[in-house]
Amino acid sequence: QVQLVESGGGLVQTGGSLRLSCTASGRPFSLFDAMGWFRQAPGKDREFVAAVSTNEGKINYSDSAKGRFTIARDSARTMTLQMNNLQPEDTAKYFCTADELFRTVLIGTADYWGKGTLVTVSD
Repeated sequence: QVQLVESGGGLVQTGGSLRLSCTASGRPFSLFDAMGWFRQAPGKDREFVAAVSTNEGKINYSDSAKGRFTIARDSARTMTLQMNNLQPEDTAKYFCTADELFRTVLIGTADYWGKGTLVTVSD
């Protein structure tokens, strides 16, 4: 069984920064190359934020994330999302996701998901 656990969420003021982390556990996780982040704000649909593939060397960001967020695969079991210049519209629950295929992570159909970590950006 693969488990993904997010951490690093919290309350920050507009313009502040947060660094989210996702830690994977379970032996089968070594088979999955691609990881990514999605977010869901209250009353809104889940949206893609960023994804990274170690073996393929690919990184993709949403338009909102470009220039402000940085995704990194720090180790086989750890992924981070550095979020700078946070805005109120970034307020959402952020979810970690993983799969062996980069494409499935991008489109939100990956097999594994964390429970999420809440990010709140105040005015």
